[in-house]
Amino acid sequence: MSDIDIFASNGQDLPVTERHDIYAGIQPSKFHGSLAGKVVFVTGASRGIGAATARAFAQSGASVFLAARKIATLEDVKNGIDKDFPGAKVAYYPTDVVKAEEVKAAVEECIKAFGKIDIVISNSGAAENIRTLAQAEPDNWWWTWEVNVRGNFNVTHYTLPHLVKTHGYLIYVTSVGAQYIMPGLSAYQSTKHVLNRLAEFVLAEHDGDVKVFSFHPGGVKTEMSEAAGPEILKYCIDDVQLPAWTMVRLVQGEEDYLSGRFVSANWDLDEVLSQWKEPIVRDDALKNKLTVPKELHRK
Repeated sequence: MSDIDIFASNGQDLPVTERHDIYAGIQPSKFHGSLAGKVVFVTGASRGIGAATARAFAQSGASVFLAARKIATLEDVKNGIDKDFPGAKVAYYPTDVVKAEEVKAAVEECIKAFGKIDIVISNSGAAENIRTLAQAEPDNWWWTWEVNVRGNFNVTHYTLPHLVKTHGYLIYVTSVGAQYIMPGLSAYQSTKHVLNRLAEFVLAEHDGDVKVFSFHPGGVKTEMSEAAGPEILKYCIDDVQLPAWTMVRLVQGEEDYLSGRFVSANWDLDEVLSQWKEPIVRDDALKNKLTVPKELHRK
């Protein structure tokens, strides 16, 4: 296991500048018009990170399709984009990602509206209250799995055929929690860890056709993090624009070498590119791996 793997294993400690807000490498002005002609499909798009990301992509010239459960909040996001970015193309469909038929219908509506899908931001998620395995309410624990695993599978299943056609991008919004264990968050952290492996499967099955990232959005204060309580909120110090514009950068092409890997919004991507690209690619790093003692390595 290389140093780069060790840094990835605790999520945040890649030896680059830690970012918490917009920085030079993700300045919105860098991406003005860069996504003209592209279509982005965003789940969990009605609030928080999803809404900010939809706005960033619209500002960068993409046509945006919004998917979330509540029509009223979807309309609010659409109206805000229409007001702030005149000429932006926005459509939406009320979608519960746990329900396969609704995800299928949303994808069909996106194709009907815009003709294709170039980018998917799979952002819907859920988290349980902090409870040990013995304390957890079983249905609530499994509901986190339903949203975070079944939901992401449904989005992947129905959008991948379209992404293959466009040689597009799939971003799973996961968490640094995927990389370590905090007692009481077994459902949330294990499901986010699953998304790392899903990204690796997408790469294995569609390498050359689809780029995919398992993306930690930083510690952003959202309704979900607020519901988790003060133990989580103390880490929520990042501006929501950090993940939004980092995702815009990730689909520009320069970070394609990170496809199939865990990526953190807190990493300065300019420094990652200049200092760590070669060892990351060489060691096939930033992926889930099993470490065994050197004495047990095959000769």
